[in-house]
Amino acid sequence: MDKYLIKNTTKQERIELIRSWIPEDEVMDGSDDVDLWELYRDYIDGKKEIAECNAAFSCDYLTEEEE
Repeated sequence: MDKYLIKNTTKQERIELIRSWIPEDEVMDGSDDVDLWELYRDYIDGKKEIAECNAAFSCDYLTEEEE
């Protein structure tokens, strides 16, 4: 996983990594699907690591589910 750290990647490599996680046939139909581009925006921009983005999403998701 170290190879995906911000210090070891360029912005373009981070974009390609996120792109590889999105199925080619996925169609955004306006449902409550997770927007990976938005979820990992801070990673792509070099502000947060993947683990930090995942942790933030998990906390938000759990908070919304409890309401």
